[in-house]
Amino acid sequence: MDEVFKALADPNRRRLLDSLNARNGQTLRELCAGLEMARQSVSKHLAVLEGANLITTRRSGREKLHYLNAEPINAIAERWITRYDRARVHALADLKKALEANPMSDNAFVYTTFIKTTPEKLWQALTDPAFTARYWGASFDSDWQPGSEMVWHQRDWSSKDPEQVVLEADPYNKLSYTWHTFDPAFAETFEMKADDVAHWAREPRSKVTFELEPSGDEVVKLTVVHDGFPAGSTVLEAISGGWPGILSNLKTLLETGAILPESTM
Repeated sequence: MDEVFKALADPNRRRLLDSLNARNGQTLRELCAGLEMARQSVSKHLAVLEGANLITTRRSGREKLHYLNAEPINAIAERWITRYDRARVHALADLKKALEANPMSDNAFVYTTFIKTTPEKLWQALTDPAFTARYWGASFDSDWQPGSEMVWHQRDWSSKDPEQVVLEADPYNKLSYTWHTFDPAFAETFEMKADDVAHWAREPRSKVTFELEPSGDEVVKLTVVHDGFPAGSTVLEAISGGWPGILSNLKTLLETGAILPESTM
């Protein structure tokens, strides 16, 4: 937590976060131009922000893209905001709300968290129905081989579709699959507006990727990338609000063994 407060204390770093909140997924060159700061200064500030996990980065060809990361703000909110006077932490609450409400970019959601566990246990938590049902409220039937189908179960709803498949499965390192199918039964089960779900169904099918990277003694860096959305996607807006809660539940379950409430997305 100390690194987060230190990073947020500098106004230049807050300006960088504001810039990414306005338009996520920027390159170093774009951030420098938008803030009229020297490249070296911006690089140093970005390193501090990345060290505090307030931003996460991904390569796109030769360029490095920078994304806001809601995880540390969520952790602060869960630890203190519900226990102390909310008026005293209004700024943090606003930042948490902004990070969760706004899509991570025009076509992707990116989220990084550090979990005290092993790659083997985290992989099991991502693929074993007994685990996913506990922190997500969803379970999957699949042999987790590339090209294999995934049957998605959540509450009384199930989804099976030829395009709902595993894309990549490298145990303990990387898992990727296409997102579930939106149908009238989904809208009915989760009490959503039929027209909204029908609109989601007309969008191209998105995909989610989990990247696992050992980071210290029994700590795993988990980066979740949900992408493949068209510009202005309403599905992206919906999943951006759902993923932080799911991943917070996953982290808590692996670190404490607690049974957590069901999520609907």
